[in-house]
Amino acid sequence: MPVSIRDAKNTEADRKWIQRNYPEYLEDLSQQSMNTGMFPVRGEYGEREQELMARWFADDSSHPLILLQNDRPAGFALVSRPLRNQRESIDYRMAEFFVSPAQRRLGVGRDAAKLIFARFSGSWEITEFLYNKPAVAFWRSIVNHLTAGRFRESVTHGEVRQVFSSQDFVQRR
Repeated sequence: MPVSIRDAKNTEADRKWIQRNYPEYLEDLSQQSMNTGMFPVRGEYGEREQELMARWFADDSSHPLILLQNDRPAGFALVSRPLRNQRESIDYRMAEFFVSPAQRRLGVGRDAAKLIFARFSGSWEITEFLYNKPAVAFWRSIVNHLTAGRFRESVTHGEVRQVFSSQDFVQRR
């Protein structure tokens, strides 16, 4: 079950795959938010979804990626550069991360995350909505394993935030 990633900006097919699967991602977030209104219900963005996708693919600080299992799309990720006015120096943010339900619990997300952190070596920030227990557990496990526990975690305004450097564990490989 080889997992790989590729830049989704390079092919129209990858872009369309993300656009088709983005509503399912929003649905997952909506369900995990426990009806807090934190995430939109399916269709709430309407035409704005197209605008959002266009920004992903036009912005030079945005890196939309397709997660592949056996060379077939299994999910997507959006790596972005953080806002410049942040208090601390962060090189990259995991802005979005989605693995198709049929591909979950098979190691696709874990292996893709490792590949992403190796490709974008530097200081990272990942945030999850506090009530999205599966996402919090997933990222805590991944970051703890990869950094051998050398990361900072905080909970603020309903979000769990992990900050770490991927340079250390990428060099240890």
